[in-house]
Amino acid sequence: MDDLPARPRVLLVDDDEVNLLLTAAALRERGFEVDESPSGSDALGKLSTRAPDVVVLDALMPELDGFETCALLRATPGFESLPVLMLTGLDDEASINRAYQAGATDFFVKSPQWSLLDGRLRYLLRSSRTRLELERSKAKLARAQDLARMGSFEWRRGLAGSFSISAEGLRVFGRGPQDRLDFAGVMRMVALDDRHVFLRLLRDVVAHTSVLITDLPLTLPDGRLRVVHIEAEPEFNEQGGISGYTGILQDVTDRRQAEDRIRQLAHFDALTGLPNRRQLIWRVERAIESARRGGHEVGLLLIDLDRFKIINDTLGHAAGDELLIEVGRRLRGCVRHSDQIMEGVLEGMGSRSHRGLEAVGRLGGDEFVALLPEVVDERDAERVAQRVLEALREPIFVGGQECFVTASVGIAIYPRDGQSMADLLRNSDVAMYAVKSQGRNASAVYSPQLAGHGKQKLELESALHKALERNEIVLHYQPKIDVRAGRMVGAEALMRWRRGDVLVPPADFIPLAEETGLIVPLSEWALKEAARQAKLWQLQFGFADSIAVNLPSRLFERTDLVEHIHQCVSAYGVPHRSIQLEITENNLMKDLQNVIPSLHRLNEVGVEISIDDFGTGYSSLAYLTTLPISEVKIDRTFVRDLGITPQSSEVVTAIIALARALELRVIAEGVETPRQMEVLHRLGCSLMQGFLFSKPLPADELERWITEVVQPRNAPWITAMDGVADTARRPG
Repeated sequence: MDDLPARPRVLLVDDDEVNLLLTAAALRERGFEVDESPSGSDALGKLSTRAPDVVVLDALMPELDGFETCALLRATPGFESLPVLMLTGLDDEASINRAYQAGATDFFVKSPQWSLLDGRLRYLLRSSRTRLELERSKAKLARAQDLARMGSFEWRRGLAGSFSISAEGLRVFGRGPQDRLDFAGVMRMVALDDRHVFLRLLRDVVAHTSVLITDLPLTLPDGRLRVVHIEAEPEFNEQGGISGYTGILQDVTDRRQAEDRIRQLAHFDALTGLPNRRQLIWRVERAIESARRGGHEVGLLLIDLDRFKIINDTLGHAAGDELLIEVGRRLRGCVRHSDQIMEGVLEGMGSRSHRGLEAVGRLGGDEFVALLPEVVDERDAERVAQRVLEALREPIFVGGQECFVTASVGIAIYPRDGQSMADLLRNSDVAMYAVKSQGRNASAVYSPQLAGHGKQKLELESALHKALERNEIVLHYQPKIDVRAGRMVGAEALMRWRRGDVLVPPADFIPLAEETGLIVPLSEWALKEAARQAKLWQLQFGFADSIAVNLPSRLFERTDLVEHIHQCVSAYGVPHRSIQLEITENNLMKDLQNVIPSLHRLNEVGVEISIDDFGTGYSSLAYLTTLPISEVKIDRTFVRDLGITPQSSEVVTAIIALARALELRVIAEGVETPRQMEVLHRLGCSLMQGFLFSKPLPADELERWITEVVQPRNAPWITAMDGVADTARRPG
């Protein structure tokens, strides 16, 4: 793939044994050969024995940290251009800047998103290979200049026909050995502006009897554009006066193109052609310097595409790249974009030179930045943000598919919202995430209040990390009811977070747990706690059914899941069937190939699998006929409209028929009214759960509910079902 080695060699350096193990395993799974190193000094030692294709460095390590290791690596002969990816923490701009200063090629925010890490490494390897090839071409060209002078010329002062070019030199200018070419003929091949510049230089060189060294762009008679390198030295007569110049000339067009290509790789994004992170940092810093001198404001817009991952996952990375290219083209049209502004150029552009810095660049992934080097106030930036949103409204055709893409735009203003690139980027990021949380496809200007919301989320995440060890996580249980028999036939365990005197809603901490990876230890704890509760109920009232625990799909991918469940049930002496596992239909289908082996192993030891939210996803009937599942749960969205819309009854009827055909239990969730219960029972579904029977309760309250409501048959729903049974038994 892209001429990369079959198994690119990665030197992975991390002092954290767990991170080292997980990252190495993920990379090996994706086709990399991984050498593991626990420290910077150990990694430097390994470099001398076996050179990797790329180095992945943890930024923060004891003793020799990642930055020092990278600097020492760069100082080692032969490793000046080796790709180095620095692993940093989230929102750690200081580490990112230090990484670049130490010589890192790029950085990656630590996360378990291994596919993104895989893509980033392969991109670095491709870029490194392209850069190496270009450097080699440049070196070959330089050697050719040393070994073979392409042509020579002479200019003799005061003699007719004083300018002469060798036959080899004539070939440089597209002429044959018999052709004549004088100085005027050479100048006619040079564009007027370049000609004036060259003649001024020439007059200055002759006036000071100095050496001439320059590159001259010109157009050959056949229309080809070439760059000719010229070097000339003065010659003197016996009296010490200047008699003329002799020099050499060479076509250096290929070398110049290689240099331009290297400059392009260093400062511009290879995919979209927009300024890259390095170039953006330089532009923003120059804009801030100019604003500080001129007393005006600078606007920075962080543009993040909404749900780009869905397009990437659905249509493939090639289509995703195609979309990013088109988005970059549209964004370029929203500002006075200027590509060719580099160091050394601004000074010659006058007092308003900073305006030439205006551009859209790509930070990486689906993140773009618009730099507005001079704005009157935030309203100028907001108008540009609206142009961005409008530019993305039209559909984009990629991979033969019409796609609609939107963006969330965060705005920060210098000097109000920060004094540096890092400050402006951080605060525009805060504003952008505020837009994400409020529905996307809009823009927001940074304010300290928005930062406060981010701080609250950070505090919540920090508290969630400690919740397990503080015994703040508890399970509430919602009973599963067989309405025909009027008894409980199992329960679903639902996590709650008791933070002080307040129960944190699951909607506030479950997504956060999934985002941070804490859902894994939380789920492992829930399995153990459910097994403990099953044993207590078995002793108290002969509970012989199962407690269902919701698991994320990533846990089903773990090879030790069966062993973990075995340890849980063995610790409390309950059978494996005491634990039932629920997985949502969408998660099941999303990771189906990775999940199937675990489903079979679980089924073999007696652990039943239930598909939650059934009917809302895109299950393949072919898979359902072969998967080792025991139960499907009709999603509450269909139950809610029973007795109101005929479509809901038809969907529920179809699900029940499908479950019967596949010999699966079917249970309806979200039952809240007697009408829903009666319709479900009439359609053939007698297993239910919902607020009509009981909300999720702590274990002791559920026990009281059983003894005070279910066993004495003291509930309206039991009475209603008894009436239905009597009607069914009464002769017609």
